[in-house]
Amino acid sequence: MLVLGVTLAACSNNGLSLAKQACGHINRSFSLLERAKHGSDPSEVSDLQQQAYDQLRDALPIAAQAANHDGQWQALMTTIAESNRVPESTLTTALAAQCQEADSSAFGEPAPPTSIPPPAPVQSSP
Repeated sequence: MLVLGVTLAACSNNGLSLAKQACGHINRSFSLLERAKHGSDPSEVSDLQQQAYDQLRDALPIAAQAANHDGQWQALMTTIAESNRVPESTLTTALAAQCQEADSSAFGEPAPPTSIPPPAPVQSSP
C-alpha cells in the first residue's frame, strides 16, 4: 500500500513538473504578447505575435503529458488546444489562473484525497 501511495505521488509530481514546464512557455508567450502591444512597427508586432503563438503551441504537448500523468492538468491542455481556434488574448485569463495553480503547487505535496478505492490485490496462482 505504501508503494502505491509513493508511486501515485511521484506521478502527481511528474504531472506538476510538466505543467510548470508548459507554463514556462505560456509565460514567455504572455511576455511576447505584451511586447507586441507596445510595438510600433507592424512587421515587428506581427513577428512578436507569431512568436507568442508558437510558444503557446510548444506548451501543448507538454501540457498533454502533464494531463496524462495527472488529470488535474486536463483543463490546461484543453485551454491551450483552443489557441488554434480563438485569439490568445481570449485565453490569457484562464491560462494565467491555471499556471498560477501550477506555480503555487509545491513538490512533495501528497495527492489530494480521493474516494476511489485502491486496486484489489492480485491473487497469485498456486
